[in-house]
Amino acid sequence: MKILLAAFDPFGGAAVNPALEAVKQVQNTIENCPVAKVEIPTVFHRSIKVLREKIEELQPDIILVAGQAGGRAQISVERLGINIDDARIPDNQGNQPVDEKIVPGGPEAYFSNLPIKAMAASIRREGVPAEVSNTAGTFVCNHILYGLLHHIETEKLQARGGFIHVPFIPAQVTNKPGQPSMAPGDITKALEAALRAAVRYQEDIRSEEGSLH
Repeated sequence: MKILLAAFDPFGGAAVNPALEAVKQVQNTIENCPVAKVEIPTVFHRSIKVLREKIEELQPDIILVAGQAGGRAQISVERLGINIDDARIPDNQGNQPVDEKIVPGGPEAYFSNLPIKAMAASIRREGVPAEVSNTAGTFVCNHILYGLLHHIETEKLQARGGFIHVPFIPAQVTNKPGQPSMAPGDITKALEAALRAAVRYQEDIRSEEGSLH
């Protein structure tokens, strides 16, 4: 079994992307499965193209993409991607689609086929707060999740794919009073725990992970 772990390049002129830096620190082997680490652009459509090319090249069994969601206090294992781009701000090439379909005529949503509840539980067992999230937003993170799952579905791949959002790191909130953050080492630990669960569980566990809001 092979794993592809991807993260976005730095966004908005930032020197680093903490999600990408955490990905780089993930072990090269998880549960005896090799882990290929890939950087993808924070750009609508281009991100999907690059990820699709890497999937075709590497033929992974598990594909997990990581991105940052500033303001969230926990690791968020995303449940689904929706077929809409609605960008409040431009991407790294100045694109700002509003109310545009990612795939015209495509399904309204795709659910991750990774064991998302088992992944969240595995992260919490490592002492890192985690949740199952029911929205990946409408920016490039949701765009890549939907695009990944659409590629798996339309190409009839046996692979499983999903997305994880990570919080700010402490260095990013020094001028943001009240904003939650997480140590970079804990983010890496969470990604490794999520991947272990993805390898171990072909079927997800049954647990209360729903949201009231």
